[in-house]
Amino acid sequence: MFENMDFSKMGELLTKAQEKANELEQEALKKEFSAKSGGGLIKVSANGKGEIIDINIDDSLLEDKESMQILLIAAMNDVMKMVEQNKKSMASNLFSGMGML
Repeated sequence: MFENMDFSKMGELLTKAQEKANELEQEALKKEFSAKSGGGLIKVSANGKGEIIDINIDDSLLEDKESMQILLIAAMNDVMKMVEQNKKSMASNLFSGMGML
């Protein structure tokens, strides 16, 4: 398994991986993902780190707490799936770009 591996370059490889990971994290902060539910009555936005940065709720939902909660949860789950997919894609790019996959 380790026959062809040059361990003297392991530290250099790890340093490059850390630098690239830091770059990708900064890049992720600049990305924005949005998901809607209820035909656009609720919109939730998150950055690439998974932090919710905006929530828009149509005024028509203010009278119906239960529907608002259901739609809000759906939009939040959808936007988190988008963020997670982006993280997986970025990780895959990180490792494939370094010849680790």
